[in-house]
Amino acid sequence: MSETTHDATVAVSATAAPDEGLTAPELAAKHGLSVSGARPSLIEYVRQLWDRRHFILAFSRAKLTAQYSQAKLGQLWQVATPLLNAAVYFFIFGLLLEADRGMSREVYIPFLVTGVFVFTFTQSSVMAGVRAISGNLGLVRALHFPRASLPISFALQQLQQLLFSMIVLFAVAIGFGSYPDLSWALIVPVLALQFCFNTGLAMIMARAGAKTPDLAQLMPFVMRTWMYASGVMFSIPIFLKDKPDWIANLLQWNPAAIYMDLMRFSLIDGYGSENLPDHVWAVAGGWAVLFALGGFVYFWKAEERYGRG
Repeated sequence: MSETTHDATVAVSATAAPDEGLTAPELAAKHGLSVSGARPSLIEYVRQLWDRRHFILAFSRAKLTAQYSQAKLGQLWQVATPLLNAAVYFFIFGLLLEADRGMSREVYIPFLVTGVFVFTFTQSSVMAGVRAISGNLGLVRALHFPRASLPISFALQQLQQLLFSMIVLFAVAIGFGSYPDLSWALIVPVLALQFCFNTGLAMIMARAGAKTPDLAQLMPFVMRTWMYASGVMFSIPIFLKDKPDWIANLLQWNPAAIYMDLMRFSLIDGYGSENLPDHVWAVAGGWAVLFALGGFVYFWKAEERYGRG
């Protein structure tokens, strides 16, 4: 703009910039800009995950196929690995340490194999979750997608592997006198609850592993301790009958033990409800809901930080 001075000359004053005085967030809002990779709302995040459900399923299948692609026996190792572990545990704990106290051989062997298979499902989900982000940084940085797709895919991969292994588990149960009946139908809700629990735990570990990659080196020790405390190789109420009740209750109510015992109750004829803690189904459902929802929200809160730095 201009104005005439007292000596008839024309002075030109500077025009104020239209964006002068605006803060950075106000400037961005004015020009329709948004933060790249900003965390969406929780509802929008769920919608994005549902839109990518085909990617999640395809990714889990691809990882499962590639897992044993370099081995001559291929995916047979999905079954051979837990079976070999069960054989070692039977030799050490069943024969040498006599951890089968109070159980016949027809009950103890399916008991042990079931425990190894079911705990391996949780163990593998946790270990895969720890590396879900830190082990796939190239994918995370190259493409825009909800990062929860990765830990969910890895948990789904482990579920598919367990379902493949269940054929052998059924054969072991039948071979030792536990034939299919109505109780076998309980396997479906048990696996559904454990999958929800494992997925939530995998998302928790994925966020922790993304910030601290060294956690992957520590977790095998944590998982080994958890395995020994969960009654994989022995019956907690029988083995600890001379100990204070609170110790046995504490070990029985931990989620790994809960899901193993429910699977054993469903599969093995000689493993009755007296071996289960009180309100076992409510506890199993509570662990599943707590970790599935809590783990999902915990992972979502750091969505914009994955793959950065």
